[in-house]
Amino acid sequence: MPSQSIRRRVLRRAAAPAAAVAVALGLTAALTTAPAAASGSYTGRAYVYGEGSLAGDWSDEGVVNVATHRSSNVTCLWQTILWADGYLPRSDIDGIFGDQTHAATVRWQRNHGLTADGSVGKATFAKAQQNIVLQDTSDGYQYGMYDGNSLFAVRRPINAGNWMFASPSGVFISAAYNWKTC
Repeated sequence: MPSQSIRRRVLRRAAAPAAAVAVALGLTAALTTAPAAASGSYTGRAYVYGEGSLAGDWSDEGVVNVATHRSSNVTCLWQTILWADGYLPRSDIDGIFGDQTHAATVRWQRNHGLTADGSVGKATFAKAQQNIVLQDTSDGYQYGMYDGNSLFAVRRPINAGNWMFASPSGVFISAAYNWKTC
């Protein structure tokens, strides 16, 4: 029967490789998993997503307001819509759904015949999307313009995929619920 010291030495030698394998497996799982689902999203997707035609594509999107997805690229998208329609100055597009964005959203909703609760959900997104006009189909994308008082570009893969929008600097940004890069 092995002594206690021999048993401890064997366990110590086995512990380091076992820990390395556990870390490697955890890292591999973290690198290969899909983006987390978006809480507060009707579809559960991490992005504004659509398929088929650009028309009517935003009627199932998640909620954006002062409590849900407050700091996100979807908030940037919504602020860009508010800017294009003349409700926010361009300098307020920061991806944070604060007091100015809330007040501008209430005004926008009231002026578009919606319940003016300051929360952007299915009805508000669907109403805003009525201003998107298809411009071109190329490079595997459908390109459109949001046609308000000002214009900005949007795109989505032809058959299905995640929406992107042009930031004020003209760079396309993914409309993601879980992070903010604008």
